[in-house]
Amino acid sequence: MKQLQYILFLLTFSAFAQDSIKAELKTKIEFKADSIIGIDNFYTILFTLNNTLTKKQDNKLLKYSNVQLGPITSANSFNPLKINLFYKAFNTVIILDNRLAEIFKIDFNQTKPYKNVSHVSTGSDNTIWIFNQDLMQLELYDYKNNTIRAKTLPIENNILDIASNYNWCWLLTKNFIYKYNYFGSLVSKTPNKGYTKIEECNENIILKKENTLFYAAKNTETIKPVSITNLLISQFFVTNQFVYIYTDKLLYTYQLKLK
Repeated sequence: MKQLQYILFLLTFSAFAQDSIKAELKTKIEFKADSIIGIDNFYTILFTLNNTLTKKQDNKLLKYSNVQLGPITSANSFNPLKINLFYKAFNTVIILDNRLAEIFKIDFNQTKPYKNVSHVSTGSDNTIWIFNQDLMQLELYDYKNNTIRAKTLPIENNILDIASNYNWCWLLTKNFIYKYNYFGSLVSKTPNKGYTKIEECNENIILKKENTLFYAAKNTETIKPVSITNLLISQFFVTNQFVYIYTDKLLYTYQLKLK
């Protein structure tokens, strides 16, 4: 019986290894941050520390802080010319340019109608994707004109995370992964098998479940594990074929070996 169990284990492990995405460790550096927002192709690092957003390029530092709005809930640098900071405690979003200068402030407490926002992500032009917690729907909000360009049907699921680019928005809920286009139409709905975080890169999706990352290529629903082992994943994000993992004041860079 033990021999049969051992054989089954080997077969399962072998299948897992064959179906996984290989990742090669490129760098491992010490880095102090509360969270890392993004790294571009020129290794410009955008991160938060002590509730201050900092942009580090070479040896130059740019900083933005707004203590009156409380802690930074989330930040998104998909569009480096319109970085958005979300302060959930004050129901407010700040839009920054690439020099971290404030170019727009969105106070949802003052908008008509009032919006109770729980999640924010980047949209195209002068828009951001927001999840309206009172209506339980995803909205593409034009912040310059205070209009809704698109909205989804109500979603009866607990929202865990959000990711977007100029054309699509992915909503990770307790039970499903939803993909919407910029018209607010549902494109796909995939069961959530325990994933808790989602990131997007070039329309490829990377998901986190416990201490394992999973990869779903563009226009496919096949989800494969990424072979990064023995590492506590506190935070991760993706730029092109590079996965960055930040944990215990160490920043790891892995290159995905995609076929």
